[in-house]
Amino acid sequence: MIKKKTTGKKETSLKETIIKEITPLLTTALATLKDRLGEKKLEKRIKKAARLLVSGIKPVTAKKPVVKKKTVKKAAKKTIIPVSSPKPQKAAKAGSKK
Repeated sequence: MIKKKTTGKKETSLKETIIKEITPLLTTALATLKDRLGEKKLEKRIKKAARLLVSGIKPVTAKKPVVKKKTVKKAAKKTIIPVSSPKPQKAAKAGSKK
């Protein structure tokens, strides 16, 4: 059996890389809270804050190019006027007038 060698590197998602970048920035910015809360509680809160910040980020998907539909020229409609034979006129009633 052939075994594949793994390099040990796992591809990280965009969110994971952003979390790793945000956490050190938050720890340095919130150094004064470290004295009040303690190191362990501060680390937990920073991780939660980083997850909340990243949760709104959606991965960018490649947009498909829009295909334009070809316009089809319509031929001009021919208007056909029906030719009808002239209507016969009604004959006047023959009746006596008083």
